Amino acid sequence: MGWFLVHFHGRVGRFGRVAAVLAAAALAAIPLAAPAQAQQGKVLRVALTTGIDHLNPFTASLAASTQVGRFVYEFLTIPSAETAQASPALAESWTPSPDKLTWTFKIRSGAKWSDGQPVTAKDAAFTFNRMLTDENARTANGSYVTNFDTVTAPDDTTLVIKTKTVQSDMNLLDVPIVPEHVWAPIKDLNDPKTDDISVVGVGDGPYQLTEYKQNEYVKFKANKNYWRGAPKVDELQLLIFKDAEAAVNALRQGEVDVINRLTPTQFDSLNGQPNIATNAAPSRRYDEISLNFGVQNNQNQPIGNGNPALKDIRLRKAIVQAIDKQTIVDRVAGGHAELGTGIVPPIYKAYHWEPQGAEQVKFDTAAANTALDQAGYVKGGDGVRTAPGGAKLELRLTGHSNRPYDQRLAQYVSGWLKDIGITVKQELVSDDELNDRTTAGNYDLAISGYATNPDPDSALQLHTCAARPNAQGKGATTDTFFCDPEFDALRAKQLTETDDAQRATTVKQAQARLASQAVNVVLDYQNALEAYRSDKFSGFTTQPQPKGAILEQSGYWGVYGATPAGTEATADSGSSGTVVWIVVGVIVVVIVVGGLVIISRRNKTSEDRE
Repeated sequence: MGWFLVHFHGRVGRFGRVAAVLAAAALAAIPLAAPAQAQQGKVLRVALTTGIDHLNPFTASLAASTQVGRFVYEFLTIPSAETAQASPALAESWTPSPDKLTWTFKIRSGAKWSDGQPVTAKDAAFTFNRMLTDENARTANGSYVTNFDTVTAPDDTTLVIKTKTVQSDMNLLDVPIVPEHVWAPIKDLNDPKTDDISVVGVGDGPYQLTEYKQNEYVKFKANKNYWRGAPKVDELQLLIFKDAEAAVNALRQGEVDVINRLTPTQFDSLNGQPNIATNAAPSRRYDEISLNFGVQNNQNQPIGNGNPALKDIRLRKAIVQAIDKQTIVDRVAGGHAELGTGIVPPIYKAYHWEPQGAEQVKFDTAAANTALDQAGYVKGGDGVRTAPGGAKLELRLTGHSNRPYDQRLAQYVSGWLKDIGITVKQELVSDDELNDRTTAGNYDLAISGYATNPDPDSALQLHTCAARPNAQGKGATTDTFFCDPEFDALRAKQLTETDDAQRATTVKQAQARLASQAVNVVLDYQNALEAYRSDKFSGFTTQPQPKGAILEQSGYWGVYGATPAGTEATADSGSSGTVVWIVVGVIVVVIVVGGLVIISRRNKTSEDRE
């Protein structure tokens, strides 16, 4: 019997099943026309188990929403794939004045918006000036411009930003630049139409938004005119799943191509599976429990219904001491995490804070009990303490009902606090409900977490007085509602430091001050646990390299650098089309599987926030 070698370079639809059985005998290679189905575009399907609050880049706060902005809009600079340090993007170069109060950005020429209009420095100036003059425009990234004095565009390729004081993060402004001709006519940035494709569909990034269905999906097409060159896939889909287990099943079935936010159990179960590759990378996120210490808005007006006992720092410190972080790393995170300390993760080594000496708080139930005894929290016969006013110590612990991490964590925390005389009422709720409660201050303890960027100010600014919501409950970028003059002064000081070593020292001092007030407890830094279909994609660009994350990035490199399986072979064949070659051969069955998806969303108070 003769042997046949089939060299198949095909493009397949995302929702279909194509089976072809090719059998023939030949004495020489014969090129055949590819089937019509194979000429459809390459699609990258990303499973999301987190939600999208807005497509509007001025108001988008969730991590997935922020990523949408990174795919659609270019930034002045972007953290590089290799080191996550500042690299050129819309700005080819940037130069500070000798006093570092004036920054001049050279905007690249030739870039175009997806509607054909040229991208100029005037678009960048418009973006920043809108943020300076419109409170709603500062919702997502307002901390970057609070120190700006003026922003001008003397010509189409020159952007000049003058700051009031030295600002150390000027080379990494995490602000998407929008087209002035689209956004200038929009007066109300809270208008629902700012999430319409007609508005957010005009971009200059690697992908262009084409379709959005809330709680279900976001679809993009490759920007063929992108200045770096078009992505290697023709279409990108973000498919929103109700929970991670449904997304994992879709990955196993080949209905999605890549997934992140895997639980340790899911990640371990996918290791070694056929056609699936896994990736574990250091995280840029931290997990925490926030304590409602009597939170206020930015007018210093009390909000919410937190237990007033938590205003006592002695009680808060006892709670922090009663939480066993090592057990959380080992059993809740399945060992796929590092022990939590400060709000800057160890992936950013220079700014990561490790407590020393008296700063260290070690898990010690006996010491926590003693501290509460001395503070006057008396244990009753049932083992539950009462506050000095006579009320029993019962605290609500809120978190995500659909997140396994929260479910396991809640069980452990409930047991630890019971051991020190505090009853915990677990209230794991829907994402929307959790968002509503925490935004309004209606919680006692809340399971949360945030993504951070390479510049440490992205983490510090979440805990400033200015980050708190206004009297209408809007404009918040806060994590903990923390407002402390000493912390704010340290945050401001590090932002003006030009010496890297001194800045790092100040950043660590700020983290130590935050930890000393026990308004939150940083539990861990979970690894980014990801998996992808290795039969569909041969690789992705990670950040940082060589062993970084695919999707948990402060950039677009993962989806921009996605390489479909067989792409290299197609290039080697010298053919830009789809070709099937039959050489002397064998019988081959090629089956390409697509699928459908399950849908949901998530909230901005969780690990999704950025």
